[in-house]
Amino acid sequence: MFSNKSDNKAILKKQTLKKVWNTSKLYSSFLLSRLLKQPLLWGMPSSISIEPTTACNLGCPECPSGLKQFTRATGNLKLDLNRKVIDELGPYLSFVNFYFQGEPFINPDFLKLVNYASQKGIYTGTSTNAHFISEDIAKKTVQSGLDRLIISIDGTTQEVYEQYRIHGSLDKVLEGTKNIVKWKKELNSSTPHIIFQFLVVKPNEHQVEDAVKLAEEMNVDEIKFKTAQVYNFKNGNPLIPDQEEYSRYKKKKDGTYVLKNKMSNHCWRMWSGSVITWDGKIVPCCFDKDASHQLGSMSKQSFASIWKSKQYTHFRKSILSNRKEIDICKNCSEGSKVWT
Repeated sequence: MFSNKSDNKAILKKQTLKKVWNTSKLYSSFLLSRLLKQPLLWGMPSSISIEPTTACNLGCPECPSGLKQFTRATGNLKLDLNRKVIDELGPYLSFVNFYFQGEPFINPDFLKLVNYASQKGIYTGTSTNAHFISEDIAKKTVQSGLDRLIISIDGTTQEVYEQYRIHGSLDKVLEGTKNIVKWKKELNSSTPHIIFQFLVVKPNEHQVEDAVKLAEEMNVDEIKFKTAQVYNFKNGNPLIPDQEEYSRYKKKKDGTYVLKNKMSNHCWRMWSGSVITWDGKIVPCCFDKDASHQLGSMSKQSFASIWKSKQYTHFRKSILSNRKEIDICKNCSEGSKVWT
């Protein structure tokens, strides 16, 4: 059936003593920070997300990229900025996720971005709606050295799929998947590790078992079920599934909903990694979709100077003192993902 053994091996293969030591320092400083309620930080990030583009071909609800409702500029990541990030952080990085908002394959240089990080010995991944993975792109994707490819499936029939993936074509998703599977075999490559990601919402929750069968038929490596974020959830939302195990929210006796996450005053993400937008802005995590908490810019500064700046330190301190009051934390899925 499904296995992530080869994926785990790929991650371990790219570890170095320097990376392991760096992660150990980060985790130690995180634990001590929780204990002392003071933001101590040893080490550089062990993982980062880099945004290839903010553009997207779909119109998914609850997504600023799909709804074209960004309050920030739209554009594509340039090769020179990617090189700057990778050159500075590469020796410490265990993982680079080439995804934040938008559809990565829209950036014409996307696979060059991936390949540069891969050549530096960094484990790479991305998430896609798979509409642009033609035969040629599939071959180049395998050749780029991409380690993990998450494909959003979100429905096993077009009628259900398009209820969330508005303007999307399930046939294109399946065709793109077939192309990747084919070229992995043709090139005798174990990568990328292909994951079907099924975002569970009310319109598709009845297809969970069908999604598992489809993943088996398509010969993907793994399938994961993810809870959906909705912005207005207190009084219910048409997207919240009835099956609570697949929901990020819990229904109370009075009929209103609350986030399952207890929102403790700590967050490993603030110590382990960061997000870099297409134009070089540094934001604390992937929940800051509009980059409202900008902590610096790599077009003007080194990452190291931003990572240990007073502004970043203050943000970590606010996490340790009263995380519930931070807007981007109020819908955090930490601890509310569902895996197969």
